[in-house]
Parts: sequence; C-alpha cells; structure tokens
Amino acid sequence: MNVGIAVIVTLLLTWVPALVWLRRRGRGGDLGGPARRATFETLHTASRAAPAFRAGLTEQGAQKAARHLRALLGCAALAITDGERLLAWDGEHDHHTEEGPRHAEATLASGRTQVHDVVCDRLDCPIRRVVVVPLATDDRVVGTLAAYGEEVPAGLIRAAEEVAQWVDAQLELAELDHSRTLLMEAEMRALRAQISPHFIYNSLTTIASFVRSDPERARELLLEFAGFTRYSFRRHGDFTTLAEELRSIDRYLLLQRARFGEQLRVTLRIAPEVLPVAVPFLCLQPLVENAVRHGLQDRSEPGLITIVAEDAGSDCVISVDDDGIGMEPDDVRRLLSGESRPPGEDGDAAGIGLANVDGRLRQVYGDEYGLAVETGPGAGTKVTVRVPKYAPGVTASSGPL
Repeated sequence: MNVGIAVIVTLLLTWVPALVWLRRRGRGGDLGGPARRATFETLHTASRAAPAFRAGLTEQGAQKAARHLRALLGCAALAITDGERLLAWDGEHDHHTEEGPRHAEATLASGRTQVHDVVCDRLDCPIRRVVVVPLATDDRVVGTLAAYGEEVPAGLIRAAEEVAQWVDAQLELAELDHSRTLLMEAEMRALRAQISPHFIYNSLTTIASFVRSDPERARELLLEFAGFTRYSFRRHGDFTTLAEELRSIDRYLLLQRARFGEQLRVTLRIAPEVLPVAVPFLCLQPLVENAVRHGLQDRSEPGLITIVAEDAGSDCVISVDDDGIGMEPDDVRRLLSGESRPPGEDGDAAGIGLANVDGRLRQVYGDEYGLAVETGPGAGTKVTVRVPKYAPGVTASSGPL
C-alpha cells in the first residue's frame, strides 16, 4: 500500500468515527464554520461509500458506491468498470452507458489517467468530456473510475485521482480481509488433516479387540469414535463453546484410555460458569493430543493429564498439563514460530497443531492471547490458553455433539 493510500486510510479510520459522532450529537448544532462542515460532509460521504467495497470490486458494491462517489466529485455522471464491463453508472444521462467500457480502454491499457471528448447530439445533455482514472491493487489495474461533465478542469482531474486512490485503499483492505479468511480456512483444513492416522488406526484396532470379548463396549467406543470424527470434520463455524470442545476431548480421551488402560490417567477441573464461553474451533484438541504423547512417551509408570478451565474475571483460562518428558524451552519457541518441527510423524502433527492454535488465538484476540508454555526436560509441560469471555465478532456456532 503506498504512502498516499495509507494516509487516506489513517484519516478515515481516525476522523470518520469522530465525525459520525459529531453528526449525531450536533444535529442542529454548529460544526465550526463552512470549512469544517465541508470537511465533515466529504468524510461522511466517503464513509457511506466504504462498506460497498467490503467484498471488493463487484457490480453490487459499485452500484451502491457510485452515488456517493459522484457526490464527492460533483460531476454530471460517474461510471465504474472492472476492466471488462460497466459495473455501475450514476447520473441521469444513461444514454452514454454503452460508451463507458470504450472510454476505459486507454486507461486500462496504460494504467494512467486519460481525458476524452464525448460526442453527443442531445442539446439537453451536459456531458461533453470525461476523465478516466485507474483503480488498482498491488500495482495491478483492476478497473476504472470515470467522471463525466461539460468540462474537465484540472481540479476535477485531481479530485478524481484522489477518490480513485481512496477506492484503491478500500479494495486492498477487501483483499486483505479475503486473504485472511482464506488463510484461516486453509489452517483449519490443515489442522483437520493432521488428526493422527496412528490415532485413527489404533482406535479402530482397539475397538476391534473388544468385538468378541465385550461387544457392548465395542459398540460404545465405536459411537464415541463416530462422534469425535463428526465433530472434528464439521464444516460450519469458526468458533464453538468450551462445553462442545471439552465434549470432543472427552471422547478422544475415552478412546485413548481404552487403548492404554491405567497407563493414562486424566483429571479435569472445569468451572461450570465458563462452559458457554466461545472458543476457536479445535483450539484445545492439539494441546491434549500433545499432552498424551508427551505424558506417555518413554516411561513405564502411568502418565497424568490435567485439564483445568477457570473463570478469571473478563477472561477464561484453560490449561492442559502433563507430567511427561517435557521439552527444551528454545525448542518450544522455535516450534511456535514455525522455525522447526519435532521429529517423527506424530510429532509433526502435534507441533503444527500447537503453532496453528497459537497463530489463530493471536489473529482473533491479539498477541496477548497466544499460547503460554511452561516446560523443561523431564519437568512435564503445561500449556495455558486465555480467551476473553466476550469478544466482538466472536460467536459460537453449535454443531453436532
């Protein structure tokens, strides 16, 4: 994003909320003279056009924004194209709409502002000239904005270019938002794909071992396995409740205890008041998988896993603790930063899962809400997750249990 666009974005983010407040507060009041009122009206009009570009340069968005952009420029008509077709036209003189794509051709080819004469045999039509400016994201021309009028003075050309730069900023923000959404979806697909094949194989083998000796137990375990996989691969909702996440973990641990017997011991301390808290989907599963792996690795005595969820004022604090082999703190740092992965197939899955959870927590809530890991060789590992009990835009989507 270039400096000019960054300045425009900063001004809008800083002043528009304040000006909207002034508009609400100052109905019938004084905004401080004509210059301030003009500034307010300009920024207010721009803020009304901004949401239309939230999804990028689309026909629906362009049609919603065109009226506001024409008001900013004060021109007789305004056209927006996407490089192939006319997306929007605002103005009474729509007999020129078919010429819009042709007027945009030179600007699309050169990436530069162009001024053209407009031939019209209607005496009542004020359109005689047009200035066409490029719309671009990442130095790539994606469309044009054209302002039509009787004359195209230097002031209109400069204003059209400034408005186009502002539109560019909105389009770049839309691309960033879209990229962030795609990244989160890709990370979620990757996390689901990392459910250890060994866990699936071992679970089914364990279930099969009970088919003859204890058919009812085999049936119960099979239902739990089905519930676990159904939850892990559900397709709706980036967030779930802590209660649903813990229910899936309980199924996972039930299957692991069926395999390891008394070698795996689990303690849970869950405060009932935090069960409805919304948490990122599959944010605890990798932590528990990692705890089971480290809690039972290279030892003959039973391993203990402790899961605690507590109310901490405005936050919910969840910890997963094991008394296993532990890790070097520097290895944990490199693991979470993506610099390295633990050795072994299961280790890779656990490591990528921890980094995935840490990244998603920071992305949703901010850097202060990343994973906190306490560990050392032979000292076990404790991973703590802290999430706000209420966060803007975070709503749990219930799924099948």
